[in-house]
Amino acid sequence: MNLVVIGGGVTALAAAHRATELARERGVDLAVRVVEARNRLGGTIATQRAEGFLVEAGPDSFLSEKPWALALCRRLGVEPQLVRTDDRFRKVFVWFRGRLHPLPDGFQLLAPTRLAPFATSPLFSWRGKARMALDLILPRGGGALGDDESLGAFVRRRLGREALERVAQPLVAGIYTADPEELSLSATMPRFLEVERRHRSVILGLRRALAQAPLPGTSGARWSLFVTFAEGMETLVTTLADRLPDSAVVLGQRVAGIERDGARWRVTSAEGARFDADQIILAAEAHVAARLLRYVDPSLATLLGDIEYAGAATVSLGLRRADVPHPLDGFGFVVPRSEGKTVLAATFSSVKYPGRAPAGHVLIRCFLGGALNADVLGEDDASLVTRARRELAEALGVTAEPALVRVSRWPASMPQYRVGHLARVDAIERRAGALPGLHLAGGAYRGVGIADCIRSGEAAAEAVFA
Repeated sequence: MNLVVIGGGVTALAAAHRATELARERGVDLAVRVVEARNRLGGTIATQRAEGFLVEAGPDSFLSEKPWALALCRRLGVEPQLVRTDDRFRKVFVWFRGRLHPLPDGFQLLAPTRLAPFATSPLFSWRGKARMALDLILPRGGGALGDDESLGAFVRRRLGREALERVAQPLVAGIYTADPEELSLSATMPRFLEVERRHRSVILGLRRALAQAPLPGTSGARWSLFVTFAEGMETLVTTLADRLPDSAVVLGQRVAGIERDGARWRVTSAEGARFDADQIILAAEAHVAARLLRYVDPSLATLLGDIEYAGAATVSLGLRRADVPHPLDGFGFVVPRSEGKTVLAATFSSVKYPGRAPAGHVLIRCFLGGALNADVLGEDDASLVTRARRELAEALGVTAEPALVRVSRWPASMPQYRVGHLARVDAIERRAGALPGLHLAGGAYRGVGIADCIRSGEAAAEAVFA
């Protein structure tokens, strides 16, 4: 069997690795090619070491509560290289009215689960707190089963405007770089929809769920909610690549076309290479997949093209600890759009994980761009650094020159799960399923995180052998 995997990110590598596992288990003679346009693997995963700092240009961790990434690490034998967050500093701050306020203990992304910290928090007005408390008596939503709703509409309906503007919107911007008014609740946070359906009150439902199954890292569990590698996320990329057969990876070949050739597929690159395949796993962004499939199935290409993307940039600053007046007693902070800032969020990387900065120094990573502030990405790197430094000075009191500066840009890298996304994905999967030997995978469809991408890639590989 000839298998071509288009793309070189974690989805593609997980797909190729799983395909080799299955071929070995089933005695199938498999020739696999992973074709990547860049001259490196990993997609948005990129780890840099410089002057004693370990900088993640893209994702810095994965979720342990989604099992697919941990399961892959165990099969690869790299679980001992994983590290957990320093849970002494699990606090997250919200920048509000010129100050960093801790998110009240027990706040579960959208809603509070503990009364005292919520009631005494200066982050919300008494009117806002009373409005959130109304969730305890409000009836279930009146939408028909199967109707989609934006996350913004859901939070406003259940918990009010302050909960949306001061917590939900900045947290969602940090996760999805998205506008909550456009973001599909069922595609991104179906847990909250299910909580409302089962318990009516979101607050009561979250409290009951927390009592029955505490979050990872809160009750002596081995892994915290977020997990990474001691030597950076690129460990996963290099390990997967090393486990593939010799010459399986083809770099610097931008796939320009896909076409059916009888019962097989023909893949050609802009550089003139040709790859014949019995099966194809298309693990590139949806807009790339749309371009490649426009002559194979125009309707499928149109559906794929309807999935919009946002870009983002990270600005990582290495600083002397003595130059940072703030105690840095948390994982970082998020910034509501109403504050009018450029920085969406900042992670105190060297607090969150060990080994990210040399002794006497700290590493802070700022996120800029996203769907709500796309124009800023048109500025040059120096301007982004100036903006990040100016806003860190306001938030943390940092005015000294940084010891290290790194800027990374990821244009059109984050799929936007707009209202109606799951219906669109269902239609995409039906159209793709009618093309024998073609399999779609990646963060564009049913989850944007590292664990979701691994699940998607492995599912595509299993479909190859179905």
